[in-house]
Parts: sequence; C-alpha cells; structure tokens
Amino acid sequence: MEVNIIGREEEKLLLDSIIANKKADLAAVYGRRRIGKTYLIRTYLKKHIALEYSGIHNVETAVQLGGYCRAVAKQLNNNIALPEVTDWFAAFDLTARLLQKKIRRKKVVLFLDEFPWMQTPKSNFLAAFEQFWNTWASKQNNLAVILCGSAASWMIQNVVRNKGGLHNRITQKIALQPFTLHETELFLKSRNVQLNRYQITQLYMAFGGVPHYLEQATPGLSAAQIIDKTCFTKNGFLYNEFTDLYKALFDSADRHFKVIRALAAKPMGLSRNEIIKVCKLQSGGSTTALLEELAASGFITPYIPVGKKSKDSIYKLTDEYSLFYLKFMEANRSGSKGIWVRLSDTPTWKSWSGLAFESICMKHIPAIKKVLGITGIYSETAIWKSRGNSSKGAAQIDLVISRRDNCINLCEIKFYENQFTIDKKYAASLQQKKYIFQQETKTRKHLFITLISSVGLQANEHSIGLIDQQITLDNLFVPLQKEG
Repeated sequence: MEVNIIGREEEKLLLDSIIANKKADLAAVYGRRRIGKTYLIRTYLKKHIALEYSGIHNVETAVQLGGYCRAVAKQLNNNIALPEVTDWFAAFDLTARLLQKKIRRKKVVLFLDEFPWMQTPKSNFLAAFEQFWNTWASKQNNLAVILCGSAASWMIQNVVRNKGGLHNRITQKIALQPFTLHETELFLKSRNVQLNRYQITQLYMAFGGVPHYLEQATPGLSAAQIIDKTCFTKNGFLYNEFTDLYKALFDSADRHFKVIRALAAKPMGLSRNEIIKVCKLQSGGSTTALLEELAASGFITPYIPVGKKSKDSIYKLTDEYSLFYLKFMEANRSGSKGIWVRLSDTPTWKSWSGLAFESICMKHIPAIKKVLGITGIYSETAIWKSRGNSSKGAAQIDLVISRRDNCINLCEIKFYENQFTIDKKYAASLQQKKYIFQQETKTRKHLFITLISSVGLQANEHSIGLIDQQITLDNLFVPLQKEG
C-alpha cells in the first residue's frame, strides 16, 4: 500500500497480512499516549475500515453508547437513524447485522479506538464484546476487528491476557514503540526540519521518539529553540503534558507519580524493594501490578544486573519526556522565552545529557550489535555495579553485552560535542573497572572495552591498546528491527 507512514515497517507487514488472510482476526494494538497508534491504523487501513469508533474518556455509559450508535448509523447505515439501543449487547447485535452487508465482497475492518475507555462501570461492555466476537465475528472470514488503546496495562490485562471470554482469542498483537533515532531523523526530514544528528539527539533527549511530540519541531530552529518553544513557554505543547499524560492513562495516578519521581531522583535505578521503601508502598501484588503498568506503558524499564535473576531487576525511568520534565521543566515554570537556551549551556545539562545518552543507547542495542558485527550471535545485555569495599572503590559499567561466543563488551558511553579524549587518570580508571568486573563476576570470557560516543575518540597514547572498539552517534542512526 502506497501510504506515507514513516518507519513502522514490521507493523505495516503485519497489517498487510491481516487484510490478506482468509480468516477472522482480532488484533490488539497498544502503546503509550501520542505514539501514533490511531494514525497508523486509520491511515494505513483507510480503504478497509468499515466502522471506526473512539471511546470517550470518563463519561457515563449512556453517553458512550450514544456516541457509538451514532457512529454505526453514520458509517454503516447511510446516516439513517437506528432504533434506540439501551445496552451494549443490543448495540453489538445491531453492528453484526449491518456489517454483514459489508463483508460479502472483501475483508473489512472494525476499528475500536481507545477501547479501554468504552468499558464504563457496570456497563457490561466487555462481556457484550466477548459475546459479539465469540458468537458472530470470529466466524466471519472477511472481518478483522482491531482494538486499540493507550492504557497499555489495561489492554494487556483485559484483552491480551484475558481469562474470560477473550482468553486466547487475540490473533495479532502490535505493541507500538517510540521512533528510533533513524525513524526520528526520517520523520523530521519529512517535515522539512533539517538538523544534524547531534541536534536530533538533543531533541530526542527531551521528546523521546514520540511522533506527536516531534511534530512540534519547527523548520529553521535549533534543537534548543524547539525545546524552549515547546516545553518552557506557557502555550507550548508540552508545557502541561506531564500531569495530563499519567492521569489519562491511569485511573488513580498518585502512586504512579511517586514511583516516577523516585526513579527520576536515582538515575542508576532502584530495585523493587527500594521502590517500596522510598515510595512507602505495600509489598505485594498491587506493587507488582503498578510496576508492570508503568513498564507496559513505556515509562520504566527493568534491567537485570550481571549475574542476577529477574527478581533482582533494577528499574529505571526511561521515558525521555518524563525525565526531562522532572529535571528541568518542573523547576522552570515562568513561561518566558529563552529559558532552555540558557539552561542547555550549563554544567548541569552537560552532566545530565550523559545519563540521557546512556538511556538512548540502551534502546538502540540492535544498532550497537550491528557495528560490533555480532547481530547473529546470541547475547544478553545488562548493567553492572560493583559491590565495593574498603580495599577497592565501587565501579559501574554503563552497558554490558555478554555474548554466546565467549566474549563480553564492557561499554563506556560518553556524550560530547567534540571528540572524547582519554587522559592518564581515565585510562587507569577503565583498567580498574575491567579488573574489578573480572574479579567479582569470575568470568572467563574475553573482555573488550567498547567506547560509545557522539563524535568519536581522539587517539593518543592512553587510548591505543585500551579501547578495543568505537561506536559513534552515526552508528545509532541505522534502519534496524527493534528487539523485544
């Protein structure tokens, strides 16, 4: 299909297969708010959508039902008024009767957007939809039903992992992710925003790969100017986004805010027990669900330290906008112009940008593996921090890639505008890290020291023989399939 959609190559292939196959499909599409789910489905499947309805947030059942029935009348019944419908069972019966005419000649799509919002209290909506799918829709070979929602945790628990009438009924899943750096570059160029890759990375540190945020970029402005206009002026698109973002996704967002703030204050991350202690949460299933909700929605990421198990995961806040808001925006709410242009030239930003770049690198592991020539070799990625004691200082390694070919890459990550220079003191520190890692992990694998930097390394007597591989920012801007 000739549709101008940046990236999303795997997702487009999956949607093509849904239209091409000769059986009924029930697909679940989820991902964080403003990530482009609706745009992808509506634009790519435009010719096939027979009925589209988007749930309304926080309204009574009668309002939701009324809105749905009006959409059915307009799109399936030539805008002719339908008999009054008082419950969802009757609404889906009516939908089935009218769709029957549409599916005779070709495969069509029923697209229910913001599906979680359609489930209002005591409405029996989900039960009615389950009956609709199981008794009629699942038997229609020319029908695909696509359920879409920004409340990723709700979609996973109530649709993908449903234990009732929809158990094991989902035939396709699309967990839509933010743009990679490569996709971000393509997206900006498509909007005539011409920035070099260092500037794009600065923009990514504030916006992440969220298409709707990136749409705010104006041609002719620097990354600092775009961020200033979008985040720090009172009419800026992202000025009030932080609170709206979480409240739109989670019914009771107070605990979510606590976890997000706690992780923002600890760039190296916190364990589950540390989160419980800092946020004063209960140690039980509710906290597990809370962390799963935030992870499913793309805000936090659990990392398993070297030599540990999943229960020992360290959680990090990895949503770029949330990190940027809590570090810089929240304390600078005057709404005047030029704030970020000044802040972006301070030591605080330069220090913080290094941590932000580490997070970006963790999201571009496939690109890193490609330049290392290990794409086809099974590997596991992790973080590592030494135990530390009186005889040796604590050490940490930004990224560890442990490979099946008996090698490990110990990755140092640096974000500088110019080439990175290793002096005698830093060289000794790297050698010490390597030694401590080998001693504490007792690994017999060969260790490579790998430098990931924005521009590259200035070779000198201290770097030669110490740095085994170099990866630059340009290496991260490549088209690749995402992992996980």
